[in-house]
Amino acid sequence: MTSSTESAPTPSASDTECLALTRQLRRRGTVVLSLFALAWAFAGASGTGPATDMVPVAVEAAALAITAVALYLGLRKDARPSPRTVDLPANWARGVGIVNGVELLAVVAVIAAANSSGRPAYIPAGIALVVGLHFFPLARLNDQWQYRWTGALMTAVAVVGGVLVLAGASAGTVRVVVGLACAAVLWVSACHLAVRG
Repeated sequence: MTSSTESAPTPSASDTECLALTRQLRRRGTVVLSLFALAWAFAGASGTGPATDMVPVAVEAAALAITAVALYLGLRKDARPSPRTVDLPANWARGVGIVNGVELLAVVAVIAAANSSGRPAYIPAGIALVVGLHFFPLARLNDQWQYRWTGALMTAVAVVGGVLVLAGASAGTVRVVVGLACAAVLWVSACHLAVRG
């Protein structure tokens, strides 16, 4: 035990590297989540009416403002350190690349299947399902438990979107609900990651 007059021990190189990696992953996650939230919000705004109307413009302006706040929180230099360091599995970066590659292929497959079957209204829900499911392996690979509830909420949004299509809701309504709900989930996740680590 050290006395109050002794300075704290200098962290080892491995500790310093781990802290730097944790901060880097935290920032990268915040940026990626925020920008994809913005894309979902713009998709949702497209269902509110013609691009020249005030409603979609207002939704897009609000989306830009929320994204800017999330990015500020994640990239600010005075952010408090993460309360823990990440514990990454072996070959985690390769695993992340594989998961993201499968996600991209699945999104393309959803779009192709929905269009070829004449049911494009299912596209937002299908993409939300794919994106939601891909967060579950990412939670382990990035050692970010928050991604489990991100995945669960986006999967729930996908189910709601599918139910809306089955109930006969318009394509615009489905885009608004799925797009804005997915954006909200991703923004909350981004802010939580930025603030809590």
